Amino acid sequence: MAYDTVASAAKSTNGASPNPLANLRFRVEIPGVQIGHFAECSGLAYEYEILEYAEGGNNELVHRLRGRARYPNLVLGRGVTSEDGLLKWFFKYQKGPQRPTVTVTLLNDDGSDCRRFAFASAFPIKWTGPNVDAGGGDASESLEIGHLGLVP
Repeated sequence: MAYDTVASAAKSTNGASPNPLANLRFRVEIPGVQIGHFAECSGLAYEYEILEYAEGGNNELVHRLRGRARYPNLVLGRGVTSEDGLLKWFFKYQKGPQRPTVTVTLLNDDGSDCRRFAFASAFPIKWTGPNVDAGGGDASESLEIGHLGLVP
């Protein structure tokens, strides 16, 4: 679903309450497939391990060296929508270990692209479906994606 469709679907008609799709500010894509729009995204990080080395005979300091790069998993969340690209990708991955580059795009209020982040060799790790209760709680779903790092 294109963001224009999402934005137009979000407008209130006949006094009805607005569609929750208006709050989806992250678009997630793999080549040839739009996985969907999300309201929350965490794990946009890149860090190095720190290795400490105590030099023999020098008790006044411990050397700190940069180690391996670490990339936390991406965790995307949203209210349940009619978009089904997320589950299609999740089930497609079960049939074969395809690890495409996943692009997460931060969107402006008008739906235009603000900033893009690309992650190499991405694969779905965990999908959590809607948790709902009879008390009227919001239905939400989340997707956790593993990857081999941020790429230009």
